[in-house]
Amino acid sequence: MADIIEVIAEYSYLGILFLLMAVNAAPILMPPTWIILSSFFVLDTSLDPFFLALVGATGATIGRFFLKWMSGFFRRFVGKQQKSNLDVIGNFLNRKKFGYTLTSFLFAATPLPSNMLFVAYGMMRAKSIGLYIGFWFGRLLSYYVMITISAAVLVPFLQLFEDRIIGIIVADVVGIGSVIFFTCIDWQALLLQRKLKFVRPKLWRI
Repeated sequence: MADIIEVIAEYSYLGILFLLMAVNAAPILMPPTWIILSSFFVLDTSLDPFFLALVGATGATIGRFFLKWMSGFFRRFVGKQQKSNLDVIGNFLNRKKFGYTLTSFLFAATPLPSNMLFVAYGMMRAKSIGLYIGFWFGRLLSYYVMITISAAVLVPFLQLFEDRIIGIIVADVVGIGSVIFFTCIDWQALLLQRKLKFVRPKLWRI
């Protein structure tokens, strides 16, 4: 990763933008974007933290757009009940004026990986422009904060997983499990009856 960052750094902000677009378009096995941005800042302190966060939020949002688009193809492998559940929560968010915007912002304002959020959006066939607006502003805020404190948090975080691929795999497994859990919730019962129920998972219908 360090070698890749040094090569991309030669192209400055434009290179960072295209790198983050590619990283955020991938559903799994990618490091958190804030770690990449913080690494660039530590490598070259002449970079402006706010503009770097601006580039990061833009690259991440464009990448997640492509991830959501690709994730729409996964819907064909989901059972009928789960498709109905996805439509229920999608319609619920559509009825709320800022439903998708607030959901995306609240999620993106944390350094948590958002790949599985957009996989779920793709399976829900979400079409609101608000989900991208909320995500962009949320990521701008979180990236700026993480970049400005990168000197204090970057190394300790990386030391948490000495073998970094293990940390990435663990995060991806948790994310995939959360999407499966999300699709198994009976959203109609939860939203209308305030009762938590589940439907039998039928994810891989080939």
